[in-house]
Amino acid sequence: MTMSNIWAILKKQLKDTLKNKTILIQFIMFPTLTLIMNNAIKINGMPENFFVTLFATMYVGMAPLTAMTAIIAEEKEKNTLRVLLLSNVKPYEYFSGVGIYVWVSCLIGAAVICAAGNYERNESIFFMLVMAIGILASLMIGAAIGTWSRTQMAATSITVPVMMILSFLPMLSIFNTSIAKIAKFFYSEQIHLMLNQINNLKIEFHSFCIVFLNMIVAAVLFHIAYRKCGLA
Repeated sequence: MTMSNIWAILKKQLKDTLKNKTILIQFIMFPTLTLIMNNAIKINGMPENFFVTLFATMYVGMAPLTAMTAIIAEEKEKNTLRVLLLSNVKPYEYFSGVGIYVWVSCLIGAAVICAAGNYERNESIFFMLVMAIGILASLMIGAAIGTWSRTQMAATSITVPVMMILSFLPMLSIFNTSIAKIAKFFYSEQIHLMLNQINNLKIEFHSFCIVFLNMIVAAVLFHIAYRKCGLA
């Protein structure tokens, strides 16, 4: 794996994203909504940073997953990925380059969401750490879906229900205890719970285990898709 190839992929994705408004909006929609809602809506009894933690969780479950899926599926459909692989770019160099690009781009959005909240310095660091873990889990799922799908349409048909589940389960679990019992097995719910514990500056061991197990499942699915598509 050479850094020059990874850096070339990073620069390519940056140029492509500036042209692709569908992917670009994924990085800016929720940070913008957070700034607007957090400053425009004030309700008596509403928990502090309510919109920050809510939109941060939705951002984790949606932006990295859809961006990663869209990039890979589009380049597979247009045979760009095949051309890159024939140009001495190894598969894992490509996926590393795209993954780093999406991860960093989403972290920039996460930093904007964090800035909208009323957090101390240590709490902000904790916030970004939790978001970094959640974003990594989502982009791994996105990589699996994008690699598995033959076309962008096929990728979208899988991405939308997965994205809806991961993004909205944490919100629904606030109002429904039955849903909360199911949601606790998903990493997005654990990210939400950890963000709500920012003031305690601690991560529950079982929360970390659930997130880690979710990431293992995503990695296994990606490996299966990777070999099925003949990239191994």
